[in-house]
Amino acid sequence: MNGLRWISGVAASAAAVVILLISSFQAAMYLDFGIYEREYTKYQVLKALDMEMEDAMYVTREMMAYLKGDRERLSVVTTVEGVRQDFFNEQDRLHMEDVQVLFLGGLSLRRWASAVLAAALALLAFVCRKDMWKTLAGSFQATLGVLAVCILLLGIAVARDFNAVFTKFHEIFFDNDLWLFDPATDYMIRMLPEGLFFDMVLRIGGFFLTGLGICLALSIFCMVRVRKQSAAR
Repeated sequence: MNGLRWISGVAASAAAVVILLISSFQAAMYLDFGIYEREYTKYQVLKALDMEMEDAMYVTREMMAYLKGDRERLSVVTTVEGVRQDFFNEQDRLHMEDVQVLFLGGLSLRRWASAVLAAALALLAFVCRKDMWKTLAGSFQATLGVLAVCILLLGIAVARDFNAVFTKFHEIFFDNDLWLFDPATDYMIRMLPEGLFFDMVLRIGGFFLTGLGICLALSIFCMVRVRKQSAAR
């Protein structure tokens, strides 16, 4: 029973981390579209594209709608460089199909993680009963310790050379070179410079670490409460 208890606790903790991570991606990308306006201003995207902010934000909203499956085809006609035309070319569409598969796969993974979390909590309640929250808190803190090492190593790598990490990410998750764009001929890469992606990684990290911090605080509170209850008996 002891082994089953800790396996359930770690499974619940890992599932919670996956849910937090994917939710952090979604929140960073969709919670406030004002972030894109600020980023476009910061990196002078409008100048690079010869576009108005209203047109750039229209393209952005349509692109993000496509990413989560709300648009069937990525085709957005707008004014770029003084010409009324489709903002996206064929390479853009093919690459964004891959990105959409990745994003929707993440949302599907979150649903599976939610099911694992529910099952693990149910099993934990059956196996532990009175010690359920103590076990869950301890399991989460152990899981967080391992995760902290991974986050630290990734943070060091990003701080040293974000471009290398960014490139390796694409090489791992995409089996083609459609993500290699030419700014001279492609509008999308001009709209989404590397600096914007770096800022978005920081934003995602902020949401993720905040969520982990709240969960850690709850686990500490739970451990302290359990100990006080045990001491009072």
